[in-house]
Amino acid sequence: MRVGACISSGPGPGQTGCKPTRTSIRIRFRIRFRIRFRIRFRIRFRIRFRIRFRNPSEGHSMHAQIVLFDGCDPLDVIAPYEVLYAGGAASGGAVSVELVSAEGPREVVSGTGGMPLRATAALDLARADLVLVPGASGRLGEPGESDEASGEIPGDELPGDGAQTGAPQDEFISVLLDRALTTALPGLLKEAMDRTDVTVATVCGGSLLLAMAGLLEGRYATTHHTGMDTLAATGAHAVHARVVDDGDLVTGASVTSGLDLSLYLLEREVGPRIAHAVEELFAHERRGTVWRPDGPVPAGL
Repeated sequence: MRVGACISSGPGPGQTGCKPTRTSIRIRFRIRFRIRFRIRFRIRFRIRFRIRFRNPSEGHSMHAQIVLFDGCDPLDVIAPYEVLYAGGAASGGAVSVELVSAEGPREVVSGTGGMPLRATAALDLARADLVLVPGASGRLGEPGESDEASGEIPGDELPGDGAQTGAPQDEFISVLLDRALTTALPGLLKEAMDRTDVTVATVCGGSLLLAMAGLLEGRYATTHHTGMDTLAATGAHAVHARVVDDGDLVTGASVTSGLDLSLYLLEREVGPRIAHAVEELFAHERRGTVWRPDGPVPAGL
């Protein structure tokens, strides 16, 4: 009797069958191994594929909420908004974005010449997968400091100091951030930081707002170059990089880093093809290496 017959049919009732040989045992083992491997591979592949490439029709899209507060920097808001909105269009709705505030729908006065922005909803962590916090726009330094101490040049107005309206800007960034800390925003941001299903991102001084609320101790983060010492003083690990990825916390350095941060988030959460399509749309190539606390520590250079 052939080996194949022994494997396929086996002995019938009342038959002694054939004696298994080493060859037949090996063939049976290989067949069983291949079947089990294919089944396990398909199951794992499908699970990972569904997690990595979520289907918007199944209700698994990424919803981003950009938080507005009085005195916020409009460029920190608009650049990520446009990138994420374009990412949603390029991905067939896998990404959605809206402007929110801690208080709910309202008009928010930005720190750049009083430019108004409109929050259309309240910050809702039950709906948000990504919460993005902008920085403030105003004067550097602290109240009572001279122009030399604050690093400003007399007569040289900063963005957001009322240059186009002719009205002097008397709000300091530190004052604007302190004022935001008196609202319901810090409590909501703490809840967002505590949740494992929400990613918190910041642009420019947005990380300082979290740090001043005591939410970044022991975390890796970056901010505007003038605020790095303040960031480190709060217990955060201040990193001199344009974008820092610390898992569920992603921070951007300067004002224009909002473009690079949001493009990186598109690549990380949706995929490089979508991020590249948006880069081509805006004619902007993402700058800098995204810093992560991985790999060997660099030797002194």
